[in-house]
Amino acid sequence: MRIISGKYRGRKLQPPVSLPVRPTTDFAKEGLFNILANFIDFESIRVLDLFAGTGSIAFEFLSRGAQDVMAVDANHHCVEFIKKCATEFGATNLKALRSNAFVFLKHPWSAYDIIFADPPYDLEGIESIPDLVMEQDVLTEKGLLILEHSARYKFEKHPDFSQTRAYGNVHFTFFTKSKSKIRN
Repeated sequence: MRIISGKYRGRKLQPPVSLPVRPTTDFAKEGLFNILANFIDFESIRVLDLFAGTGSIAFEFLSRGAQDVMAVDANHHCVEFIKKCATEFGATNLKALRSNAFVFLKHPWSAYDIIFADPPYDLEGIESIPDLVMEQDVLTEKGLLILEHSARYKFEKHPDFSQTRAYGNVHFTFFTKSKSKIRN
């Protein structure tokens, strides 16, 4: 698995085969970041990578200049792998935290401009992630939640739904805060 663009472009993440992860494919990652590049100034954002796994998405954001990235995963070995890679890359603006994503969302450290959530496709409660993010004010006013999921899930009727893009079996659904949820 490689980093596609930015200052770490071409660097490889080589996680141990024992990590319990399903990394986002390079094809899907490239499609996602091509979309984001059209409307995001990467250097001015704070990113939360939930269910971070190998940290591949977190490192893509860092590579493109994100100010600050928080990678959250429940697996100790995943968090240690992310920390090890961050040290090797000299990435001082990446924090990796071992926590259950649902617990973290109920007690966030901050608000984020981009939240990327890549839960296991068979995870119970995946459909509650957008509501939890919006209810806890983890997303900034003009922020974006990106949820990676299988075709099994449909979010078009969610009040904060923006769009869904599919890359093979990988689906990315984008959510933004509806006007009624933005605090004045």
